[in-house]
Amino acid sequence: MRHKLTLLLACACALIAALAASAQLKAETTPEPEPTTAEPEFSQWQVQKVIDTYRHETWRWQRVMGRPLTRELQQAPAEPDDKIVAWKRVAARTRRRAQNPPHKWAWLCIHRYEGAWTDPNPPYYGGLQMDVSFQRTYSPGLLRRKGTANHWTALEQMWTAERAHRSGRGFYPWPNTARYCGLIGA
Repeated sequence: MRHKLTLLLACACALIAALAASAQLKAETTPEPEPTTAEPEFSQWQVQKVIDTYRHETWRWQRVMGRPLTRELQQAPAEPDDKIVAWKRVAARTRRRAQNPPHKWAWLCIHRYEGAWTDPNPPYYGGLQMDVSFQRTYSPGLLRRKGTANHWTALEQMWTAERAHRSGRGFYPWPNTARYCGLIGA
């Protein structure tokens, strides 16, 4: 009987050793979960909201400059994050251009001899002293939305004058002050 108990004890020990080995083997082969460092996913609605913010900023400045609106990117990236970056870049470039009209120094010089940017006295309004006919011709949208030039920003007034300049009028709507500034001959 003693022999049978020894054999039974040996089998039990072997079984325990086998179970322990298999548990350790299983623990070694189970991969540890990878740490999650992925950026949070944004919904399509959130991505579109950010893109729309940059698009509307771009359109605002394009309207100020009298340029056609950029409705979509020519080579739009496929990834949503890349689209956001692209629209942000377009908005920044458009803002930079709008804040620096081609003849900015000339308009500032003319303004120095004309009225305040908010001059409300008829028949000439704003810092470049534009009459209603001039405003209606070169910025009908601004006149309709904001009223006369004394309600416009300085940049909006300069871009209106820039449109008149590009149409072929040059600086001649301001004959005296343009002469003072050396923009037209004496």
